[in-house]
Amino acid sequence: MNEKKEKKLQIGFAITGSFCTFQKILEVLKDLSEKDYNIIPIFSERTSTMDNRFQNADDFVKEVQTITGNRGIFTIPEAEPIGPKGYLDILVIAPCTGNTLAKLCHGITDSPVLMAAKAHLRNEKPLIISISTNDALGMNFKNLGELMNMKNIYFVPFGQDNPVKKTNSMIAHVELIPQTIEAALKRKQLQPVIRSPF
Repeated sequence: MNEKKEKKLQIGFAITGSFCTFQKILEVLKDLSEKDYNIIPIFSERTSTMDNRFQNADDFVKEVQTITGNRGIFTIPEAEPIGPKGYLDILVIAPCTGNTLAKLCHGITDSPVLMAAKAHLRNEKPLIISISTNDALGMNFKNLGELMNMKNIYFVPFGQDNPVKKTNSMIAHVELIPQTIEAALKRKQLQPVIRSPF
């Protein structure tokens, strides 16, 4: 009797506009691709179109698609079928800006990343948030707290990246994304969540 071939883990990897973290995100994607996962990239509009001092948008998108071996999701209509088709096992938002964090907390769905998150959560599967925001301990603190207590949402451990000059800023330890995925698939939050100073 032939053994049933194990299905690849289907990971949605959504990227929002914390441009300074993108090089680290590329390293994480390379690490995940070596684990033989099927990674489907999802881009916010700013991520896929806005050039910045760190990289050219087109070049970044091409590199992500090359690493993952999959064409990205770029529009809200492209992200919506994640819900009814239920093809993702887990969804990661990395980096997750304060803007995306706030909108996610309040059920606002005005970008491909937010639509992907809404569609994925309807299937009661794990959503991982890797924060990168200058106001995590300021205006977004209440949103962070609410999301940490929501069902099926897990956080990549994070800490203050510059507690002297940017007292409200927090950023995830992105190198822990693979471990956070493994824990979330078991419905566990990787601990400790707060790891400061960064």
